[in-house]
Amino acid sequence: MIDEERDPSRIDEQAGASDEQETGCPAAPDAATPEGAAEDEALTPDQVKLSLRKVKDPELGLNIVDLGLVYDIAVDENNIHVDMTLTSPGCPAGPQIMTDAERVLQALPGVGEVEINLVWSPFWTPERIEPRVRAYMGL
Repeated sequence: MIDEERDPSRIDEQAGASDEQETGCPAAPDAATPEGAAEDEALTPDQVKLSLRKVKDPELGLNIVDLGLVYDIAVDENNIHVDMTLTSPGCPAGPQIMTDAERVLQALPGVGEVEINLVWSPFWTPERIEPRVRAYMGL
């Protein structure tokens, strides 16, 4: 019983409408509804960045945004252009990271063309990692 209470997926399966209102679950989607409608019409760089946080470097287990691998995001109507790098030119996970980045962006509602541009300038260094992640890593 305790595990079911802590597991959100179990709560959703068992909860009725009144239970959902008590947990606050419907409030979040309702609050996001006006923005959600805009998301279908025009993508924003923040939406792209949020999606790219789903892409992880398989060797480090950290997302590419926090690692500082994403240099620039441009959105032109529903087309996305991303300049990014890898931790090194010989990164064995490079093809997987690039494919995953393209895949999560293609999954965005209303997306048109996705262009991922691999750049090497400026060269990536650990200083590009988000400060809180650097602290977590002990760097």
